[in-house]
Amino acid sequence: MSRVNHTSPVPDTCSTTEAAQRLGMAVRSVQLMVDRGELQAWKTPGGHRRILRSSLDAWLAARGSAAPAAAPAPLVPGSGERPVTLLLIEDSVHFQNLISLIVKRELPGAELHVASDGIAGLAMAGRLEPDVLLIDILLPGIDGAALITSLRSHPQFARSRLIVVTALDEAQREPYRFALEGVPLVHKTALVTELPVVLARATAAQPA
Repeated sequence: MSRVNHTSPVPDTCSTTEAAQRLGMAVRSVQLMVDRGELQAWKTPGGHRRILRSSLDAWLAARGSAAPAAAPAPLVPGSGERPVTLLLIEDSVHFQNLISLIVKRELPGAELHVASDGIAGLAMAGRLEPDVLLIDILLPGIDGAALITSLRSHPQFARSRLIVVTALDEAQREPYRFALEGVPLVHKTALVTELPVVLARATAAQPA
């Protein structure tokens, strides 16, 4: 007689990012829902939350409505409905990750590219001609101030909006003042609170 091996079905789960997209919420809001027990989930050995889709369905059903539609990708006015393209030039992996999370939360669907040094960043800027450039001041290869000066001298970047992100205080920024005048600046200690506002202004002000 043959033996049949019965295995338990694998629960249907999703990530917090997927759940946030379905619910039309920020990832952090979904994480808090898990912490409060509103959604059933567990953590993988790597520390990532996996949410039961059945609990997500139940949460939606209890509120009697489907989740709001996912936010459309931000578009560049007058560009034939082209998604906003951003280039981050930053050598710190920590701040690359933090800024990437903020951009994904604030500008869902936008295209974000990352370069880890000034030379690579300049080459990528030439290839991408991004709508928004986020540039650190202290970079290997070419520092951010020299990079900004170079970009401003090229007509092809006239439409690109510049944002400086830096850990330097006001006194430390003094040698770079010639390049920073008129450029929005966000200190790295205030990225979470200030960068969303600066990004909104930069993408809303894109020229046609």
